[in-house]
Amino acid sequence: MYTVSMKSMRYTIKDFQGDFPDEASCLIWLKDYLYPDGIYCKICKKITPHHLMRTRKSFSCETCGHHVHPTAGTIFEHSSTPLTLWFYAIYLMSATRAGISAKQLERELGVTYKTAWRMFHQIRSMMGDDDDNLTGEVEIDEMYLHADPKKRSSVKPHESQVVFGMVEREGRAKVRHVNSSGVRVLVPEIEKSVDNSAVVYTDEHGSYKLLNRRGYEHNTVNHGERQYVVGRVHTQNVENLWSNMKRGIKGVYRHVDPKYVQAYADEYAFRYSHRQAPSMFWSLMSRIDNR
Repeated sequence: MYTVSMKSMRYTIKDFQGDFPDEASCLIWLKDYLYPDGIYCKICKKITPHHLMRTRKSFSCETCGHHVHPTAGTIFEHSSTPLTLWFYAIYLMSATRAGISAKQLERELGVTYKTAWRMFHQIRSMMGDDDDNLTGEVEIDEMYLHADPKKRSSVKPHESQVVFGMVEREGRAKVRHVNSSGVRVLVPEIEKSVDNSAVVYTDEHGSYKLLNRRGYEHNTVNHGERQYVVGRVHTQNVENLWSNMKRGIKGVYRHVDPKYVQAYADEYAFRYSHRQAPSMFWSLMSRIDNR
């Protein structure tokens, strides 16, 4: 049985091909992951041995013949695409820092663009952040994604797509697509996502001035005065996240429709949050049942 904890070294394409050479190996891994203690048969009212069916993506109870479909409730449900291609798509999306486009998936997998696009968005749906608040030292910043890069210099902030980031140093990131960078939008987002015990670092954007009143220990750097680092006070980590996100969107995706900005933001936040993981592939596979 393959488990995330077993994968403690760098996970290469050779490892992937060895683990998942065919459809049966993918189904067996999925079954073992979803039912680590064995499959409970609803008919027999107990855990019973189940055997893989040759012509269906299911396992049959040895005693009564009742079928269990491991793909139910996962991103693979109702998909006729082989699991070998799904797993490979997950590997490809986890193996790059900047992301991979649906067009590239189409070429790599040999499927239609429509199928690649659907797989792309289904896999990304597993990349949302968890519900736990950020703690410790947290850097906060906002950036603007402009619909037309050629008009970037003339676009006003309130006409832009605002992306708001909160990053733990040495830890996780949460990124939100918000309507504006105003205090009535950003402060509630901070209160929902950052624990009140956290030490918060920002620039001097006016929307953060209320954080001390809301109980946060708040430190700032003045970018307008070319002040970027004062001891431990800086926002370099969240700015690194923005740098990766901007390069990925400009170089890989080219254009992001406003209704999908949050999905793309989740992708880059996931990559940041799992940058220290031995294998981002297994980090993503551990979310198969959590979309």
